[in-house]
Amino acid sequence: MTTTSSGPTIILIAGHWLGAWAWDDVREHLDTDHSRATAITLPGLDPDDPARSTRTLDDQAEAIGDILARLEVSEEHPAMIVAHSGANAPVSLFLDRHPELVQRVVWVDSGPVSTGSIFAPDLPEEVEELPLPPFDVVAQQASLEGLSAETLERFRARAVPEPGPVLRQPVELTNDSRRKVPTTLVCCSITSAQVLDLARGGHPMFAEVANLETLDVVDLPTGHWPMWSRAGDLAEVIQSAASRAS
Repeated sequence: MTTTSSGPTIILIAGHWLGAWAWDDVREHLDTDHSRATAITLPGLDPDDPARSTRTLDDQAEAIGDILARLEVSEEHPAMIVAHSGANAPVSLFLDRHPELVQRVVWVDSGPVSTGSIFAPDLPEEVEELPLPPFDVVAQQASLEGLSAETLERFRARAVPEPGPVLRQPVELTNDSRRKVPTTLVCCSITSAQVLDLARGGHPMFAEVANLETLDVVDLPTGHWPMWSRAGDLAEVIQSAASRAS
């Protein structure tokens, strides 16, 4: 599969505890728009993988490259990557290694990480995996706005524990060309104005945003999981970004 005039190949990558299934509602809308969107499950988040708790960020970054190769993505026909939440670490790592393969990156309630970033530096080595916490605990860190009881039930039923090595591994970045990849920030649980203020202030979660050379920001007010709370609207944002990538 290669890119045609209809736009770039779109790769959808969800955050912690989630697999390709998390994008089902969004993909329905994108299919209507005739966009080629492939949702992937990162290594460590496949419930049928017996070694999933040992998977690393390197494994995840390599898997992104394998998917792009299988889809015949190349420097001449680069892809657009859509990364939600905790997918930012492996996607940042992949961008560092292969910026030429990415025409645009869309961060969904997320953003690029800085070198040396560790998601859970205090997670003990003996913790092999981190299950999805109770929702009252999740809500202290990420907004559940817009999610119905049915959606939360599905989230709980299908969530896969996050591998400990993924959460403890530092993200080592060396290639400044990653910052040249055109970027769209989709701001959901906090506004774009807040994100940009935090970036300018050097906040560790958003400091890398200030180093991006080409940046668009889109406000999509909802909770941290807009692929469920505003699937159609998120699909429109992704389609618009794909059109800009073209």
